[in-house]
Amino acid sequence: MSLITWTPELALQHTELDDTHEEFVGLLNDFAAALAGGGDPMPAFETLLAHTEAHFAMEERWMAATGFAPENCHSKQHQMVLDTLREVRRYALELKDLEPMRIIGPELAQWFPAHAEMMDAALVFHMQQVGYDSTTGVLLKPEASEATALAGQGEKAITSCGSSSCGH
Repeated sequence: MSLITWTPELALQHTELDDTHEEFVGLLNDFAAALAGGGDPMPAFETLLAHTEAHFAMEERWMAATGFAPENCHSKQHQMVLDTLREVRRYALELKDLEPMRIIGPELAQWFPAHAEMMDAALVFHMQQVGYDSTTGVLLKPEASEATALAGQGEKAITSCGSSSCGH
């Protein structure tokens, strides 16, 4: 069972992030297949959750290194997804209720493309503008981003996500 298909349109032209996103899509589909197969979906769900935690932590490191405030809406969305996944896990393990698992897969498949297209693309663009090398962690052009320079001086860092909908 496939909930979402990796396509070139999902690629952001950032190898590390594109590889991570493609892996997320694969793990989401593996989870959906495990759930549809009638067996124990927990191993596939745990793998998806662990990947998502590492995936979001990687993006959070990049945001911190390039001048995003911890309370930015991109980070808030990550936290919301992780909180939801952890609650789905709790329902399955503690309450033996798999209904939230049946709901979360299609919801993630619907959420992910828009998140990648808006928030992750904005992060990649910002990293390019400030010359951030995500492999080495080196910021080559800190002067290219006034917010990044101000964040380094203890001033207000970037709090928005590039969308007018986040209210910052």
